[in-house]
Amino acid sequence: MRTLEVLVMDVPFWAWVAVLAVILVMLAVDLFAHRDAHVVSVREAAVWSAVWVTLGLAFGGVVWWAYGAQAGGEYYAGYLIEKSLAVDNVFVFALIFTYFAVPREYQHRVLFYGVLGALVFRAIFIAGGAVLIENFAWVLYLFGAFLVFTGWKMFRHRDDEMDPSRNPVLRLVRRWVPSTDEFHGQKFWVKKAGTWVATPLFTVLVLVETTDIIFAVDSIPAIFAVTQEPFLVFTSNAFAILGLRAMYFLLADLIHRFVHLKAGLAAILVFVGVKMLLLDVYKVPIWLSLSVIAASIAIAVVASLRATRDQAPAVEGDEVAVGS
Repeated sequence: MRTLEVLVMDVPFWAWVAVLAVILVMLAVDLFAHRDAHVVSVREAAVWSAVWVTLGLAFGGVVWWAYGAQAGGEYYAGYLIEKSLAVDNVFVFALIFTYFAVPREYQHRVLFYGVLGALVFRAIFIAGGAVLIENFAWVLYLFGAFLVFTGWKMFRHRDDEMDPSRNPVLRLVRRWVPSTDEFHGQKFWVKKAGTWVATPLFTVLVLVETTDIIFAVDSIPAIFAVTQEPFLVFTSNAFAILGLRAMYFLLADLIHRFVHLKAGLAAILVFVGVKMLLLDVYKVPIWLSLSVIAASIAIAVVASLRATRDQAPAVEGDEVAVGS
């Protein structure tokens, strides 16, 4: 088996520290801006989405300038993959919030801590994946086969709807964690009769966190398909995830119209899986990867909007049909 040529970047320690500092500062700004519970309007979500996307694209420009076109292209490919797959998270988040009837003014707080936890868990997964690939290169082929299988499974079950009540994590929380069915503002825990009990927001946070971990099992191997450089894998993942909250509030009322999105996401997973399986035979150019990923999402979105152009927009309080 011939040795694969992969991009190797000499990233100084201070660069890692600087990136983490930027992420923490932006999270602090976001938390301060939403310190008071309120309904996030579409306009506010659009502004924040623009901020996060601009930040993510600008960082890619810095990578391109500092390390060249190959590194920049790999970052943008990873960013686009994660951003695309994050839309699937929005579907599930909407179902969870609907099932628990979470007031809109409390949803941002849940998503904020959900994203914070997601960044930590993904950093752990990426570090573990990088170590595995460095010591056992054949793991890439397992990742590729897994992505092809996952993409095919997503396509076959694209019309299935998730039922939060059947989630095993939910059953475990309800069985082992003392809980109350009443919301207490934005609190996750309250004291009742001298005992700390979890509010519904805590249960929702646990489900959001576990859901993101499950999605990471797909998205992180997918990013490793376009770059094996840990710095690019982490930063493309992180900057895409940072905008997940704003994306949710921007798209929540339009989710019912994305009827073909899962097919587009499935195509992306199959493509990057095949790309990974062919690593020892043919290295797919990064420009082609970017083109295929962007085209898959564009076609799925356009086809979805055309198919549902006569549908009225969802209104607050309506149950969101996910995966239909």
